[in-house]
Parts: sequence; structure tokens; C-alpha cells
Amino acid sequence: MSANPAPQSPKKPGGLSVRRIALLATTIAGLGAAAFVAAPEFNLPLHYPAALAQNLTEQARKLPAPVGFADIVEKVKPAVISVRVKVDGGPATTGLGADMENVPPGLQEFFRRFGMPDGMPNGMQGGPRGRGGHNIITGQGSGFFISADGYAVTNNHVVEKAESVEVKTDDGKTYKAKVIGTDPRTDLALIKVDGASFPFVKLADKAPRIGDWVLAVGNPFGLGGTVTAGIVSARGRDIGASAYDDFIQIDAPVNKGNSGGPSFDTEGNVIGVNTAIYSPSGGSVGIAFDIPADTVKTVITQLKEHGSVTRGWIGVQIQPVTKDIADSLGLKKAQGALVAEPQDGSPAKKAGIKAGDVITAVNGEEVKDARDLAKKIGSMQPKQEVKLSVLQNGAEKTVSLTLGQMPNTDKQANADDSDNNGNGVDMSKLGLTLAPAARVAGAGSDGVVVTGVDGSGAAAEHGFATGDVILEVAGKKVETPSDVRKAIASVKSEGKRTVLMRVKKGDNSRFVALPVGNG
Repeated sequence: MSANPAPQSPKKPGGLSVRRIALLATTIAGLGAAAFVAAPEFNLPLHYPAALAQNLTEQARKLPAPVGFADIVEKVKPAVISVRVKVDGGPATTGLGADMENVPPGLQEFFRRFGMPDGMPNGMQGGPRGRGGHNIITGQGSGFFISADGYAVTNNHVVEKAESVEVKTDDGKTYKAKVIGTDPRTDLALIKVDGASFPFVKLADKAPRIGDWVLAVGNPFGLGGTVTAGIVSARGRDIGASAYDDFIQIDAPVNKGNSGGPSFDTEGNVIGVNTAIYSPSGGSVGIAFDIPADTVKTVITQLKEHGSVTRGWIGVQIQPVTKDIADSLGLKKAQGALVAEPQDGSPAKKAGIKAGDVITAVNGEEVKDARDLAKKIGSMQPKQEVKLSVLQNGAEKTVSLTLGQMPNTDKQANADDSDNNGNGVDMSKLGLTLAPAARVAGAGSDGVVVTGVDGSGAAAEHGFATGDVILEVAGKKVETPSDVRKAIASVKSEGKRTVLMRVKKGDNSRFVALPVGNG
């Protein structure tokens, strides 16, 4: 079956019978009278069908031509490339499931990478076996040149662990490419093709507005050179891929193989790099996500100069300030980043930042939420001096510190469910059963352990689980269930509707605002 069906020959004007034209004219006369009243400029002789057809044609010629994208596409399409990789998938008997760990957890559950068929990592397809019975896996994606000397941008997940990378240009030529550097946190990669005078495109200097036109160009399903159009649907999307999520959402149809390809504005500038889609069906449903151009600029500059990306680091576990948390802290609005715990030896801890502090600004620039803080600090370089505005114990203060370098790996929390030894104290109104940590094997010596959770209670709704350790309630350390009760009673006596608890889960801690009524 031909991929490009032969164009249909247009019908000759004489192909329509006089009777059919007459019927058409009758229909127009019967149904279109109101329209002609609304648009008197169409004063057509309805008694003469041939004259009607000619007059309609003349009227159509006078109308302005619809806006198209052909001029833009002609300008930018030569800079877009198809990227093909080969990866050693390991011994054929081991399968491919282990490679799924390379995909961010947030995307494993809800988003399908464009080049990732179901059950296959990184958009790869199983191929013939190589030496030693290994699976040779091939994958396809997209990319685009950003300079005439062959530097090109694509996604990290397209070229990750690739043994060889090959690109195909719009004019059909094939080149070998070298991976210069990758950044898994933003899913960006920089590759290089030897040569000169490659057509290239420019990254946009300004962010698009919601509603702006956008063109996606790429290699969906290996077809190459495919152009689709849509609009910018939303900005600042957080899809759970990393702490630096700040995606542009577009509705231009994009599919598997578009990964790493560019999205253009109507001036031919790259506003973003396609990286993920929301797709219950596996195909395009009109929800795609782009890495913004400003992020691409920052990351690619470092990859070109150093082959990797270094980011500033203050060393705190942070979480959003919800309305409940803001209420429990006496904040007027739910804004800023709440410090769940400063890490030992980190710049934040050395500077005196404590659990329960709210970071409200960086160098005088307002912090909207936890993600905004992560982005601001991550965009800075290690050893840079910064000033943080902090709300600590109800008082505002300024903290100066020197940024460290973000570790290569993020510390993951692993909840350790402790045994319920029957020594728990029931707190039925909250849906919790508690016991001193010292009495529960493996729970340590600090705090109060959650030994039971009522699935229908408020605690379960707010994420409490067996094995969690409550370290503080309303800013006070607790060692017994009685301490928890007293702290809650004190909060209720003040007329507050929520109580703020610092809860440890595995190696991480967080704050939870738990409703306790209004006294």
C-alpha cells in the first residue's frame, strides 16, 4: 500500500448535470434566504444556476486568503532532524523491564514518552541479537540544529545509553553523531555532527502567550519531516517528572518519535522541545508538553562548555505551603516554600535554616511555591552568594549563604513500616493509633510512631501511613501520644482549625497540616 496515495483528479465543471445544479440552486434558494438578508452584498441571480456558480467563484476570489504556515515551514523545516540510536539491551534472557528505571517515575505512571512503545524503554524497539546473544535495540526520535557547525538538541531519553547515534537531515542525508552531554533532570541532550553550513534555528527570546500559534516539526512513527499546528494551551505545567518541571502545554498533534523535536512560533523561533504527552490511548489526544526555550538555553550552554550541568544547592527538603499549612503558621496567603528538613552539613543548615521555616524570596525575588524555589536555586551556580528571605518562628529574617553543588543523585525516601506491638494509644477523632518510637522496633528513639491508621479518618486522607514518625506538633517536639494530645489541645484552644505536624517517612520528613476542628 502506497504511503502517499495518488492525488485525485479534480472533476470537470461539466460533470454536474443541469438537473443536479438546479436541485442545488433550489436548496440554496430555499435554505439560504435568511443568509442573503443578513449579507445583502450577495445579490445573486438565483434564476440562473450557471450565473450563480460563476458569481460565487468571483466573490470567493475577493475574500482574503486564509493564513497559512507554508512560509514558516519552508524556513525552519530544513533544520529539523530525525535521530536514530542503537543500544545494547543486555542478554536476551534478562528482558527489558529493568531499563524502565531510566524513565522518571512521574512519567512512568501517567505519561508516555513519544519514542517509548508500551513496555519498551526510551522509545526503543527490540531488534536482532548481537554478539553474545544480546538484544540490539533501536530507537527513533527527533532533534534540531542550533548552529551551522552541527550542534543539535534532542531529548536525553532519546540518546540515553546509546552505543551509536545517527541523524538524518531533511534533504535525506545521513550522518553519524556524537553525544556531547546529557541532563536527565530536564531531559535534554546535546549532540554534534561533523560538518559545516548546516541549516539551524534560533531559540526564542521570549515566552509564548497562552493562545499563540505553535508548529511542531519532527519524526513521528519514523515518518520524518512531519509538521502539525496548534496553540499554546497552558504554561508552567508540573507533570511530576522532576523538581524543575515548568512545561509548556500545546495541542499540536505529536506522537511517538516527536521526542526531542522543536515547536516553533509564527516567527520561526523555537519556543520549546517536545518531551512528553498525556496519552491514555498511546497516541495524540491533543495534550503535549515542551521544555521551555529559556531552560533549553541554560542547559545547552553548560552541556556545550562542560559536557554536564551543575546546579546551585542549599540542601533542604521542601514542600508547598497549602492553605491548611498557611493557616496553621498564621500566614496571610499560601505562598513560599516550606522547609521540611535541612540536610546535615548543607549550606542551609550551616546558615541556621530550620524545619518549619518558610522561604519567601531569593535575592529579593518572590518565591511562589516549592517548585519555584527549586528552579531559582537550580538556575544558579555553585559558590554563588545568595540572600534568602525566611519566615522563622513567626518573624521575618534574611539569611545569607554560599550555594553548594547539587549532588548527582537525589536521596529517595523509603518508608519502613514498623511493627504494631499493641502498645498504641487510640486517637479516634484523627484516625490515628500512636505509640512512643522507643517502644516500636526499628523506629528509633525520637518522636511518636503511627502504629495504625483508620482508612476513613482525616489522617489517612492527608497521607499518614503505618510506620510514619511524628516528630513535632505545632512546633513542639513530641515523645509520647500524650504530648501529641496536649499540643493539639493547645492549638484548638487558640481557635485554630488545623495543627501542623512534622512527620518522618523513611529518611525524609515533611509537614502535614491536619484538621482538628475549631475548638
